[in-house]
Amino acid sequence: MPTGHCLCGAVTFTVSGESLNVSLCHCPSCKRAAGAPMVAWAMFERGAVDFTGAPLAAYASSEGVRRGFCGRCGTAVSYEADFMAGLIDLTVASFDDPAALPPTMHIFTRHREPWMTGTDTLEAFEELPPQ
Repeated sequence: MPTGHCLCGAVTFTVSGESLNVSLCHCPSCKRAAGAPMVAWAMFERGAVDFTGAPLAAYASSEGVRRGFCGRCGTAVSYEADFMAGLIDLTVASFDDPAALPPTMHIFTRHREPWMTGTDTLEAFEELPPQ
């Protein structure tokens, strides 16, 4: 069963079942909440996710939307919305094995940063660049 946790390890979770999809979200709300050009989300049936450890803190980023995060370290962990009842998105980066959840789609691409296309051509370093 896939497992995951926040940066500090206080919030932990276990998932039983397969993801319904894995999306790279470019919407303004997700980008702002993560401080990143996009967020990778894995969607599951809500009943398949068991949160353990510290309870999630929550922020209502818009009407009917709840973003769950660790109240200690601030790691974004979940997204739930009234319009997708019974489903939950979990941040792919919070899984212990994020490589097991490759993206299946991009969403809200009209909000994608124009420089996101072609980033594979940038100079790349396995760790930090030489100082």
